[in-house]
Amino acid sequence: MSLATGLFSKLSLSLIISAAATNTAYAHFQKMIPSTNVVDQETGRTVTFDLTFTHPMTNGPAMEMAKPLQFGMQFNGEKTDLLGSLTPKSVDDQPAFDADVQIKAPGGYAFYVEPVPYFEPAEGKFIIQYTKTIIDAYDAGEDWDQMVGFPVEIEPLTRPYGIWTGNIFSGMVRHNGEPVPFAEVEVEYANDGSITLPNATFATQVIKADANGIFHYAMPKDGWWVFAALIEDGTMPAPQSGDAVPVERGGVLWVKTDPMN
Repeated sequence: MSLATGLFSKLSLSLIISAAATNTAYAHFQKMIPSTNVVDQETGRTVTFDLTFTHPMTNGPAMEMAKPLQFGMQFNGEKTDLLGSLTPKSVDDQPAFDADVQIKAPGGYAFYVEPVPYFEPAEGKFIIQYTKTIIDAYDAGEDWDQMVGFPVEIEPLTRPYGIWTGNIFSGMVRHNGEPVPFAEVEVEYANDGSITLPNATFATQVIKADANGIFHYAMPKDGWWVFAALIEDGTMPAPQSGDAVPVERGGVLWVKTDPMN
């Protein structure tokens, strides 16, 4: 092998490794961000939701999102199916959805989405991210800790709206209703492109819950933050081989912080 060929081979291998690291370093999350998380006379009754399967901290790229199995609203313990409100759109040439929802009465509203299981070839497993966010209407201050009954879900221990930047958010990870000791929780910020990462390790923050399944995190910037509690639970047949592969079920919660001006 000549010196030039050897150098070229080493360079090619380096680029392949670098590309692979780049593709796997950033987590993907089910995005469900409303136009506001507090409805009042100033914001109006219509809330618009952005539902995209993406990498929030790197501001993309988006990934393919099929029509969800569930998209709904829970109010006073009753669920309303909102699948009919979804409007298809394209983000980074990938399918995604918008939805306009009317909020008519004071109270606490939990919005939730269950996506179609996504098979991640690089990890050899299916990913299901059961996602929710809480909206307050007309300063009701009620039901902000409500649960919608997902297999994996985060119970807010801090009211998930009206949060100042820098506040600590606390939650409890539950699996089939029971607290999960030492559950792993990933945290990302919905970056609009204005934040430059020092390196890839800053994209996804990783924390562990305590023995009671409780975690804490101080959010250093205003905007939308996502918390994802990840638990492997069960298997599903892989798309081509039919082999049983793990299912990673994520309890995902979006919360917003605002600057204290």
